[in-house]
Amino acid sequence: MFDAPRYGTGSLADLLPSLLAGFGVPGETDRLGLGLTADRVCVLLIDGLGAHALAANPGAAPFLSGLAATTLTAGFPSTTATSLSSLGVGVPPGEHGIVGYLLRVPGQDRLVNALRWSPHGEGRRTDLLHELVPEEFQPTATVFERAAAHGITVTQVAPSYQNGSGLTRASLRGCVFRDSFSVGDLIDGIGTALRTGNRSLVYAYHADLDTTGHARGPSSEAWLLELAHVDRLAAEIAERLPNDAALLVTADHGMVELEERIDFDHREDLREGVRQLGGEPRARHVYTEDGAADDVAAAWGELLGDDFVVLPRAEVIERGWFGPVVAPRIVERIGDVVVAARSSAGIIRSGAEPVQSMMVGHHGSLTPAELDIPLCTFRS
Repeated sequence: MFDAPRYGTGSLADLLPSLLAGFGVPGETDRLGLGLTADRVCVLLIDGLGAHALAANPGAAPFLSGLAATTLTAGFPSTTATSLSSLGVGVPPGEHGIVGYLLRVPGQDRLVNALRWSPHGEGRRTDLLHELVPEEFQPTATVFERAAAHGITVTQVAPSYQNGSGLTRASLRGCVFRDSFSVGDLIDGIGTALRTGNRSLVYAYHADLDTTGHARGPSSEAWLLELAHVDRLAAEIAERLPNDAALLVTADHGMVELEERIDFDHREDLREGVRQLGGEPRARHVYTEDGAADDVAAAWGELLGDDFVVLPRAEVIERGWFGPVVAPRIVERIGDVVVAARSSAGIIRSGAEPVQSMMVGHHGSLTPAELDIPLCTFRS
């Protein structure tokens, strides 16, 4: 059985509050024991960079491999929308409420894609910003808002599609947004932002490693070559840091390659009693018909066997997968049954999710390859 992520002592949700403690922001504590004090700090998040994959390939990433490093855990599920929210709000998923890639929202007929802030199955242009107001869906003050309130200049450097997106407004609001159009522009944007104000906190995001892993797999030559580019990106940022600045490189999740695909859309035995299937192949929220949760949990447990952990919602909450506390308003967003992959299998939907079903690399579960992420630190 899986252990819960290390919320409160060693998770991604603890990173930015620990940095605010180093800035001297009242009420914040150094949960990670970083002991880092600096007037200017950049957190570079590399989407898809698992701690074990980095440790296994030091030759492809000599700069990152040579830095002082520790291992954090992402939250559950180990997926981008959830992890970025944990980072930005500084609390576990059970408190910020972005509990998966596809989740049920009371009052919505369709599942919501939390990454795109759109109804499941619709394109990016179909958004929910008026029906599902991000600041109301996730009302807790973000770490950036808390930092800015105490005189710290906060900047996000990221692709332009994230500027004003639902996820940004929900979990990463409270900072100046600087669009990043290329790797060079990302490096320059970080350097410029770090030199702004008397104290500065910069959050930067880079997606290409994750994209390559999904398309080619994290054991592919393409992924290793992309890792080398990521390593050089971090080195270039470090070379240009202002005096008394720090660079911290981390990630939102790792990745595994699927070797077995169980197709929900072609399994009548799995569909019985299921109203909606949320989450993603490695971590599914199963929303059942009224009164069917126990039967669905028993059936899925028997049909899927040892390759998956199948638990009713109450037991998942009790085990702390979403954090030590799950707020009452968030409980219904979690599946009536939650399914997490143990092995290299995944539950796909070839009809409803054709692109995702063809991907080589996946994440979301609690295996070390997906859950463990690096935290590498460089001081100028």
